[in-house]
Amino acid sequence: MSLFHAIGLIITLVALFGYLNSRFIGLPDVIGITAIGLVVSVAVAIVGSHNPAVARWAQQAVAEIDFSKVVFHGMLGMLLFAGSLHVDIRDIRQEKWIILFLATVGLTLSTSLIGGGFYVGAHLLGFGLPLASCLLFGALISPTDPIAVLGILRRVGVAKRLEARIAGESLFNDGTAVVLFLTLLNLATSPDPVAPSAVTLLLVQAVLGGVLMGLVLGALGNYLMKGIDSYPVEILITFSMAIAGYALADTLHASGPIVVVVMGLMVGNQGKTSAMSDLTRHHLFAFWELIDELLNLLLFGLIGLEVIALSLSFDSLLPGLLAIPMVLLARWISVGIPITVMRAFHAFTPHSITIMTWGGLRGGISVALALSLPDVPGRKTIVAATYVVVIFSILVQALTMGPLVRRLARNPPSA
Repeated sequence: MSLFHAIGLIITLVALFGYLNSRFIGLPDVIGITAIGLVVSVAVAIVGSHNPAVARWAQQAVAEIDFSKVVFHGMLGMLLFAGSLHVDIRDIRQEKWIILFLATVGLTLSTSLIGGGFYVGAHLLGFGLPLASCLLFGALISPTDPIAVLGILRRVGVAKRLEARIAGESLFNDGTAVVLFLTLLNLATSPDPVAPSAVTLLLVQAVLGGVLMGLVLGALGNYLMKGIDSYPVEILITFSMAIAGYALADTLHASGPIVVVVMGLMVGNQGKTSAMSDLTRHHLFAFWELIDELLNLLLFGLIGLEVIALSLSFDSLLPGLLAIPMVLLARWISVGIPITVMRAFHAFTPHSITIMTWGGLRGGISVALALSLPDVPGRKTIVAATYVVVIFSILVQALTMGPLVRRLARNPPSA
């Protein structure tokens, strides 16, 4: 099957999943499409156990699309740009220190806790993974997924400041997570020891370089749009910013996610008021909102279908079941410590730690990082554990986030 035919088949399947969910089930689109994709994957596995030709055909169709490349060199730039475009930068400024702390120190703490816990748990289950592989799992599963998080925040109605905190953290921790993941991967696979100075240089180049590049390209995009009044061309300029800006960052070894997020914040705030007419503003924001929704549906439909290509056994799922409470506990600690420390000089809404822990959804970025792993020891176990945690996050955490927020709203801490 050619790549063109595989893409056509998968888009058609995801559209069919969306129809079935909207017509008969009624779950939120992303959750319903993922769930139906998982059901189809399980059905294919059952049929394939009796007719291997069916399993081979389905695996070939899904495997034609490289999930990691689709996410990191296709969808991610557009999804992050669309998400940051709708974020009020004034809210981000108010929460900048807690966002910065969570996206750096909190992420590193979570990686260490999950990596250490997974190392012990895997040995107890008899998998015997090396510590380096377990730390890689900690790095790829620690970042909250902005694609999933921003989608759920629009529906659950959390307090404005808390929403800004969760959204800001999820938008910025992807960049630091990818850098941390690549650093650990380099340490795990390099035959020679990696100097701490090289690691520091990589972090500075990726993170600070990403911020500076995003500011420059964002200012350039706003300048170009300010000089014209043609909404198709202005939409095309922002489209090129999301795609070409991410590609340029990748070429210069800056953090593509950070570059795109900074550009989106600049266009969605400064550019919105000074570089666009009312007509352009209406069409541009409507365009990116549609792109966001369509790519979200395709991404999570792919997550459900990707199980077909993995050929997971029940035994390989055990580490993932162990990882679920471990990931939640690490999230609670890595969020709880900075919030507890900063309560002395920063106001926090009630139940912040609980909501941020349960609302720290994992999604396509973690799956893409796991599938991008080379042949490191325990790769299959890491991929399986990542899938179990992500599916739990999408089908359980996302689905219960709204009821949790409403319940906590009825039970203030003083009660």
